[in-house]
Amino acid sequence: MNRIAKIFTLGLITVTGLSSCEKFLDVNTNPNAPGKETISLSAKFPAALVATVNQEQGQINQIGAFWGGYWGTTNQAVNSFVDLKSYNGLAIMHQRDGIPVWETAYNNLYYLELIKREALDEKALFHAGAAKIMQGWLFLRLVDMYNNIPFDEALRGFEIATPKYEPGKTVYEKAINLITSGIQDIKNHKDGPGISKMGADDVMFKGVPALWYKFGNTVKLRALIRQSEAGNQAYIDAEIAKIGAEGSGYLNATENAFIQPGYLNSSGKLNPFWENYYKTVAGKVTVNYAAIRPTTYVINQYSALNDPRLANLYVAVGGTYKGVLFGNPSSSDPQYSQANTSAFKGPAENNNNPAALFKSFSQPSVLMSSFESLFLQAEAAQRGWIAGTAQQYYEEAIKQSFKYMEVPAGDFTAYNQQAGVSFTAAPAKIERIIEQKWLALNSISSIEAWNDYRRLGLPNIPNSLDAPSPTARPLRLMYPETERMTNNEEASKQGNDDITTAKIWWMK
Repeated sequence: MNRIAKIFTLGLITVTGLSSCEKFLDVNTNPNAPGKETISLSAKFPAALVATVNQEQGQINQIGAFWGGYWGTTNQAVNSFVDLKSYNGLAIMHQRDGIPVWETAYNNLYYLELIKREALDEKALFHAGAAKIMQGWLFLRLVDMYNNIPFDEALRGFEIATPKYEPGKTVYEKAINLITSGIQDIKNHKDGPGISKMGADDVMFKGVPALWYKFGNTVKLRALIRQSEAGNQAYIDAEIAKIGAEGSGYLNATENAFIQPGYLNSSGKLNPFWENYYKTVAGKVTVNYAAIRPTTYVINQYSALNDPRLANLYVAVGGTYKGVLFGNPSSSDPQYSQANTSAFKGPAENNNNPAALFKSFSQPSVLMSSFESLFLQAEAAQRGWIAGTAQQYYEEAIKQSFKYMEVPAGDFTAYNQQAGVSFTAAPAKIERIIEQKWLALNSISSIEAWNDYRRLGLPNIPNSLDAPSPTARPLRLMYPETERMTNNEEASKQGNDDITTAKIWWMK
C-alpha cells in the first residue's frame, strides 16, 4: 500500500492517458506536479471516471467472464488465460505477470482522493461528492475481490507507509457511508465565483445531480443485496430505510451509468472493450477476439429459452451456435477449434449493424446498466426490502437487456410467455431473477455473475476442466506480491488468502 504514493506520478500519467477525449488527453502541464495549479478538476475528474470504467470493462470484466461461466478459449488458445482457467492464485498475484486489480483500484482511489481534497478546499461539493461515490464503488469492489483491506489509513500517502487492514464487513459499512456522504455533498453544492461547476467534465451523467443520487443509491443497494446470506438483516433494513428517506430512488429503465468521454477512431482512443476484444483501429480482429469463445453452457442456456439475444451475441457456425468447454486442457478436439466455434458478433458480422456487445468504436463504456439496477430492485422487492412488484422490475429488466442487445421490443411477449422465463410460473422466484440477470450481464458486467455465484451458487455454472480439483472454485484473489513486499506484516494478519479456500465475508 505504501507504493501508492511512490507510483502516483506514473499512475497520474496512466489515468490521464486512459481518457479518450482529446480535451482530456491534451493537458499541457507538468505531470510531476499534479496539483490544483497544473491540472484542473474539469480535467482530473473525467480521467478518474474513465480510469475506473476501464478497469471494470477490462481486467475485472474479464475475470468475471471466465469465472462466471461465459467465456472459454479455442484449441489454438489453450495456453491463453491459463492462470484464470486453472485458478492459479500465485500467478494472478505476481508483481510482473499477474493481474493488478489491487494496484489499479488503489491508484484510482488515490487519484479520486486528491480530487476530493481539492474540491473540498474550493467548496466544489459536486465534484467532492461524486468523487466520494466513486471511491465507495472502488472500496466495495476491492472487498469483493480481497475481503479485508485498508480503508481509514489507505490513502494517506507517505504519512502512513503500512496502513492497517480492516474487516471486509467494516469496510462495506464505511464505503456505504462514504456514498451517503457523497450524495449529501452534491445536494449541498452551490455554484459561485471560483467554484468549479460540474458539467461537461461529468462524462457519465453530464452534471445531473439526480442521476448521481440514483446511482449512489443503486450501488448501495447492490452492496446490501450482496449481504443477503450473511445474517445481517437489521443493518440491511436500516440502510434501505435511509435510501427511502433520501427519496431519489434507484436508476430506472431509461437511466444508465454509461461513460462516454468521446472515443475516437485512432489507436488508444477507441472504446477499450472494442479495441481489446473486437477490432483494432486498422480494422483487424484482436488476439482476444480470435482466442475467446462462449462456453457451451451459456449457449445452451440461451438456446433452451429460444432467447433472441443469442443471434446478436455470436456468429453461427453451419447454422448453429457452438461453444467451448471452460478450461479444456486439450487442443486436439476439432469441435473446439477456432474455425468450428462461434465468435463474438459485431457490425462486420451483422451487415454493418450494431450487435449485442459490439456496436461501434465509439460506443459508451458500461459502468452500471439500467437492467442490472432493475434486477437488483426485482430481488430486493421479492425479499420484501423495497416497495414495488418484483415481477414488474424483472420484466422491465429483460426488456432493457433486449434493447441494449439490439433485440426488437416486440420479441419480449413471446419470450416472456415461456415457462422457463415467466416470473409467475417460476417455482423459485429469486432463482429465476438470477437466471435472467446472468443472461443479461453476459460480457457486460460479468463480475456480477461471479459475485452472484459466490453468494447463491446460481446459476449452476460448470467448473473449469483445468481446476486444481473437481470441487475447487475461485472464491477470492490473493493479496498481490506488491503488497506482500511492502506491507506484509499487516497482510499476514488477515490469515488465509488462498484463492480456492478463503471466503469473502458475505459468502455463505
